[in-house]
Amino acid sequence: MADVKDPKIAEAYEKVRSNDGDITWLLLDYESDKSNALTLTSTGKGNIEELAKELQPQRASFAYAKIRYENDEHSFREKFVLVIWIGEEVKIMRRAKVSVHLADVKNVLRAYSIEVSASTPSDLKQDDVVTRLRRAGGANYDRSKFD
Repeated sequence: MADVKDPKIAEAYEKVRSNDGDITWLLLDYESDKSNALTLTSTGKGNIEELAKELQPQRASFAYAKIRYENDEHSFREKFVLVIWIGEEVKIMRRAKVSVHLADVKNVLRAYSIEVSASTPSDLKQDDVVTRLRRAGGANYDRSKFD
């Protein structure tokens, strides 16, 4: 079981979801290699590629991001994404625990449109994530951006 009780995590989650602030993502990391406690490592502004720059190959992390994209020339959408990061250098036991800890993380980072599993920054390209969000989002009035 993962420890996600740090109140800073819930506060950051609300800031990302808020329409008032400019925080667009948060990053959670384990306190140490042996710990099951997650802490808020950072928050930031910018798109998911900015978040990807913070992810490290030797860490397993969870992230939550607000993605804003044009729906058509007259409107935009904001959707939320849960990122499960398992860097390429993460040890086997930590990899196994991430799948178990994901349920606890989802109890705190509750509302999102899609999950994105990633192990390299190239797995988090803005255009690819937006394409997945469009496909998951239902109605799409601008077909040129869907295909």
